[in-house]
Amino acid sequence: MEMLDLLENISLTLCGAALFLWISIGTLARSQNGEIITQRVIMSLCWTSAIMLFILHYLGGELWESRNAARPLAILAIIVALTASLNIKGKDVQGEINPHEIMKKRRDK
Repeated sequence: MEMLDLLENISLTLCGAALFLWISIGTLARSQNGEIITQRVIMSLCWTSAIMLFILHYLGGELWESRNAARPLAILAIIVALTASLNIKGKDVQGEINPHEIMKKRRDK
């Protein structure tokens, strides 16, 4: 039982750390290197916590007194890990012109 409690605490701590970094990404992404490092840290924290949450679920552990809460949270952590890999201010992800660029081009004419 101690191993399940340890898995629960570590996975929740990793999720909390990833959430804190996600919230402060605007401050941490003031430089290109800071943004990339923060994104990679968030990704690795989320992947690690997702793996731990899946292990917790399959070992029969409970999360917040619910046996079914670990898997959805693990899937959410995977989604956050995937979205953390998107670049905020570096590369153009969509490939489309945005409204700010349209207004700037109209002003420049």
